Amino acid sequence: MTIDNSCLHLLGRRWSQLAFGLAATLASRAALAVNDLPGGPAVNQLNLQPPVTKIAQEQMWLHNMMLVLCLAIFIAVFGVMFYSIFKHRKSKGAVSANFHESVKVEIAWTIIPFIIVILMALPATKVVVAMKDTTNSDITIKATGYQWKWGYDYLKGEGEGIGFVSTLDASHRALSDSGHPGQVDNYLLKVDNPLVVPVNKKIRIITTADDVIHAWMVPAFGVKQDAIPGYVRDTWFKAEKEGDYYGQCAELCGKEHAYMPIHVKVLNAKDYSAWVDGEQKKIAAKADDPSKVWTMDDLMARGQKLFDSNCAVCHKADGKGAGQFPALDGSAVVKADDHAQQLHLVLNGKGQMPAWKAVLKDSEIAAVVTYTKNAWSNKTGQIVQPAEVVAERAK
Repeated sequence: MTIDNSCLHLLGRRWSQLAFGLAATLASRAALAVNDLPGGPAVNQLNLQPPVTKIAQEQMWLHNMMLVLCLAIFIAVFGVMFYSIFKHRKSKGAVSANFHESVKVEIAWTIIPFIIVILMALPATKVVVAMKDTTNSDITIKATGYQWKWGYDYLKGEGEGIGFVSTLDASHRALSDSGHPGQVDNYLLKVDNPLVVPVNKKIRIITTADDVIHAWMVPAFGVKQDAIPGYVRDTWFKAEKEGDYYGQCAELCGKEHAYMPIHVKVLNAKDYSAWVDGEQKKIAAKADDPSKVWTMDDLMARGQKLFDSNCAVCHKADGKGAGQFPALDGSAVVKADDHAQQLHLVLNGKGQMPAWKAVLKDSEIAAVVTYTKNAWSNKTGQIVQPAEVVAERAK
């Protein structure tokens, strides 16, 4: 059988095309390759993420220790088994022994595993107890799971009163919807509002949920805590290194479970204080937005504090007044449907009453006037919004 030159030429072309296609495929894969994400997952990751807390370091040590111990047991048990099979095979003339159980062997294979379990349990128990010790925290933050985002509320410590929602960044959602994410190291881990904490401070995380079970997990911190509707659980971490750290909801919570990332930004003390100051200014600006429509409950709560600190000294906490300061409880001006007269008095003052327009903000005046209209026996049900105060100022 012979092969002519045309066949050889065709075969060569086919091999060239195959080689070219393979090279193009490899090049395209290389172009789409992603890099390790500091504080997050790595490419072809086999081990745990690099720990940045003492708890995570202890977890990694336990993991490695038990892996070595289990490997040693595996080698010992299967080594003896394979040695026995090879040494006592029929082809070498081995004859099966006939014997009853050995008490010594029974005692040995009971005591030895018991000792191994104790040696594993003691350090593991120490770490588990430390993981649940949330006392003496510097900052307490509540993490609430929603379908499919996280809500953060700073409850105690520096930053108290700050609250926001953290959602997957819209650009990453668009990449996912397109089906062609391309080269993105932090794919589906970028959020619009990361959780911000200071370095070397004990952060207590209180977890709960608004709808279904979620789980707050950041591997580099060694933290994973379920967030259950109607229940409050807690965990903690103390990051020892500044940087960005990533996690995800670790409980299957619905069709967009994969779009519920966690991003924690760890800052030094100075930068964290600057962030807190900026967030508090945003909250104050939002609270004093004259176009904001307040609820009765919010106005009453804020108004009572303002009345007790500014007005109660003259009008009394029970609104009955004293001497030249008239009673507000039952006052016709306070109970009137027309809010203009009372707002004018509060803004501009009269007689012994000072003008509050340069002291209190529009939202504060709206709150204290609403409070007086509904406190004690007044109960008018009327609400005064900041927009009305702005209008009265302009007169």
